Amino acid sequence: MLDNWLRPINANLAGELGLMEGHFGSRILRFESELPSLKNTQVAIIGIGEQETNAVRRAIYRMSFPFGKMQIADLGNLRKEDNSFLIPLLQELLEGKICPVVISRDEKFMQAQFKAHHAVLPFVSFVSVAEDVAFHPKRSELKGYHLNPILDGKNQLFHFSAIGCQSHFVEEEVFLELEKRDFDCIRLGKAKANLPDIEPFIRDADLVSFHLDALKSPEAPGVADASPSGFFSEEACQITRYAGMSDKLTSIGFYGFRNELDTPQNQTAQTLAQLVWYFMDGFFNRKKDFPASMDDLTEYIVDFKGHDYQLTFWKSNKTGRWWLQVPVKTKKKQQRHRLIPCSYNDYLQTSKGELPNRLLNAFKRFS
Repeated sequence: MLDNWLRPINANLAGELGLMEGHFGSRILRFESELPSLKNTQVAIIGIGEQETNAVRRAIYRMSFPFGKMQIADLGNLRKEDNSFLIPLLQELLEGKICPVVISRDEKFMQAQFKAHHAVLPFVSFVSVAEDVAFHPKRSELKGYHLNPILDGKNQLFHFSAIGCQSHFVEEEVFLELEKRDFDCIRLGKAKANLPDIEPFIRDADLVSFHLDALKSPEAPGVADASPSGFFSEEACQITRYAGMSDKLTSIGFYGFRNELDTPQNQTAQTLAQLVWYFMDGFFNRKKDFPASMDDLTEYIVDFKGHDYQLTFWKSNKTGRWWLQVPVKTKKKQQRHRLIPCSYNDYLQTSKGELPNRLLNAFKRFS
């Protein structure tokens, strides 16, 4: 069924690279002539745009594979570059408990990524990593505001977080609208000042959309209107590793790479390959704490002064990560979100009687 939507990889590609046993490309399943059996497959790479994805393949196939028996499949490229092809493909993978990794030059495909999730889950939490927010409450999706149908969707989006956006690219009206809706917006300066602080936002997501314009132009020049400000590649790799480590997250998309704009040394393709590799590294190192299991979580009770209820924090004994339990009854459809990812600093601040605004806003989503 999957091969109805897919075009196989050129069989000569891997052979041209002279892959050895320890290389990434020799250790994964590849759709070259026949679709491989996906039994036990955990992650699947899907390309949209053959030139871009093949450039990434040439880089990542030569990287190492320290991921043990983790099974990864490269399913080739989307046969028709249209959301109507991508949505059922992603939905089938998600229903089969396979995490899709989408690589596309066009960010419009984030809509398909979201719609596939919504077909599987009733309420979806979504994180966008980009230099701007492709949303405006008064402008058309046709003008590049690809997030409009997602953020305006009724009874579909549970929460949205924008990470790495730069104030000089985002109108104040957009920031105010996001704030009014209790969405989170972590601007670039704040994110770079303390990168671990953005980990709980990513851990709360069902899917992540990563636009390469979030990086500095020397790191990823192969994007339209590349900007001199943004994340360094090391920071971006840490962000994608955070995404991979989240037990809740079930897909990631990388958008914006344009091969014709890349350097002769394929700088952007190599950077993107590293982002994908570090996502795989995070996925391999998942610890299955929450929401996979509440075993090995330690409970901490905080008497919240000035209120008639206690707050319950949970700490993972495996990873040291923290969650705050929603202090109100949650609907059945909201059960997956009942523990809000947070940090040790959030716990300390709450212990002093000062609940962070981010967590207060999170409670509003359950009212």
